[in-house]
Amino acid sequence: MSSTDQYICIGAVAGAFGVRGEVRVKSFTETPDDIFDYAPFLDEAGAVVLSVVSWRPIKDGFAVFCDEAASREDAEAMKSVRLHAARARLPAPDEEEFYHADLIGMAVKRLDGRDLGLVRAVQNYGAGDLLEVHETPGAKGSWFLPFTKAAAPHVDLAKREVIADPPEGVAPEGGESA
Repeated sequence: MSSTDQYICIGAVAGAFGVRGEVRVKSFTETPDDIFDYAPFLDEAGAVVLSVVSWRPIKDGFAVFCDEAASREDAEAMKSVRLHAARARLPAPDEEEFYHADLIGMAVKRLDGRDLGLVRAVQNYGAGDLLEVHETPGAKGSWFLPFTKAAAPHVDLAKREVIADPPEGVAPEGGESA
């Protein structure tokens, strides 16, 4: 595991909430308020970026008083700060579940072994996870592969590869058979 894998992003600061220095936190944990089990929150290098004093649920997240924001301006300045936890503190994923950080950088290959590129990111626009695939031979730019059992039937963490069966028309022409 590289040093960049030691910390997993589990949330983000979405801006200020109210006028007393609270920050709005968006949780990426399966059960949203579980995020507070991992406080204080760290940056990608392991430095503390948000120390929770108190929190309460609000629409679409949590309002958090923290040591790092004494005013609304301080809270606004923290917008987009990503909140990480040490990987060792997080539970092991269940079978057929993966941390997004584990998927990034994996090779994507067709069922027959042909290269489809590398996972650049994992996105979710509301209809489920999508693997953003780039560096597809012969293709310009990146494309999205639904991260479903049908489209990505096998993930091999040890080999660092995703075996894919993209739905018709999803993979760019450079990744299609001739």
